[in-house]
Amino acid sequence: MPSRPLHQAWLLATVIAAVAAIDIAAKMLAVQYLGASPMPVVPGVNLSLGFNRGVSFGLLAAETTLGRWALKLVTLPIIAGLAIFMWRSVDMIERLSCALIIGGAVGNLLDRLDDGAVTDFIDFHARGWHFPTFNLADVAITCGAFGFLVAALRPPPSAG
Repeated sequence: MPSRPLHQAWLLATVIAAVAAIDIAAKMLAVQYLGASPMPVVPGVNLSLGFNRGVSFGLLAAETTLGRWALKLVTLPIIAGLAIFMWRSVDMIERLSCALIIGGAVGNLLDRLDDGAVTDFIDFHARGWHFPTFNLADVAITCGAFGFLVAALRPPPSAG
């Protein structure tokens, strides 16, 4: 396994902590300041408070105590697997992508610990259609997934 410079480890740890902290702070502000009515930001974007008891887009909603704990416990091995992949990868784009996804997963996990729900507050809409409401952790996870796509589709480095 290749050795990792200490500054890279600190960078990745900082990305993870920053994503989780910014996400939790934004969710706290959303709960404190957003009411029942959507708050328009720009055309097509509202701030609208919601709570998701499931996984992405409310799928597999966990309404029972057992279900809520199952969602929390499933997150931990996913985070651990991503951390192992991040550490073993030699590609910095992959490593930063993992850090973004881990930070988002930690932010959502910490939010879910209290009452089993994740706070969502960003609402994209057009012509009466609304994308499922999401949060900054979801943005980080999506950016991380996009980073993996970029890493997978770019040409391999030349051997010369």
